[in-house]
Amino acid sequence: MNGEKNIGECSDRLNCVSSQNKNGRHAVKPFRLKGTPAKSWNNIANFVANMPRTNIVDASDNYLHAECKSRLFGFIDDLELQLDPSTGFIAIRSASRIGHYDFGVNRRRVEKLRQTLQEKGLIY
Repeated sequence: MNGEKNIGECSDRLNCVSSQNKNGRHAVKPFRLKGTPAKSWNNIANFVANMPRTNIVDASDNYLHAECKSRLFGFIDDLELQLDPSTGFIAIRSASRIGHYDFGVNRRRVEKLRQTLQEKGLIY
């Protein structure tokens, strides 16, 4: 991936999913852009910025880091996306900061984001 920041794999804790994990319980598929990288990336970043209880803490032309606050207890999860403009793929990682198990919250977040972006025609 291009850029200064790289999305990593998950640790052995059960509170994370990442497209950098290729097998096992942490693995999710990366997103694949439709359209030009610059336009699609900006639309995706705007969509993430408007997700409920979500705050963008770092953003560039190919990297996005958002903090997602849980509704009930206010726990913070980290959502990261990294665009590779040469391939049109977006690596994604969602992880809880505390605890060992997240009851599937991070996987559901990623898959809901995938579904919504597909419906909006931004990714395949």
